[in-house]
This record gives sequence, C-alpha cells and structure tokens, in this order.
Amino acid sequence: MALSYKARRRLSILVLVVGLPLYIVVAVTLTGWLNERFGRLPIWAELLVYVGLGFLWMLPLKPVFSGVGREDPDAKK
Repeated sequence: MALSYKARRRLSILVLVVGLPLYIVVAVTLTGWLNERFGRLPIWAELLVYVGLGFLWMLPLKPVFSGVGREDPDAKK
C-alpha cells in the first residue's frame, strides 16, 4: 500500500527528529566499541566507517523521502 503525500511528509519529519539522532547514538557507540575491541583504527578507516554509516541510514528510507520537498500532487489547484 502506497503512503499518501501527507503520511510520507509526517513520517519523514518523525524519522529526522527522532530516528536520526537515535541512529547517530548507535553509530557512535558502534565505533566506540570497535575502538575498544580492536584499538584505534587508522584515520582513513575511521572515515570510511563514518561515511558508510552516513549513507547506510538513508538507503531503506529513500521511498519515504522521495518527493516530500515538492508540492502536494493531490492538492486542489
């Protein structure tokens, strides 16, 4: 079932306000655990981990964010 424009807009705001900060906490905790477990990673590897985690959160949520910045297609003109 496809989400309406308003539902996608509300869901995207919820994801950005609640979900993204939680994901950031998980990502920082994961990298902290990696530092404790294996020692400090080289700076290039640490950069790759952060960039990879930065792209990873948005892949499953792309359908939610698509078209949210445009006008409501169902609105009366």
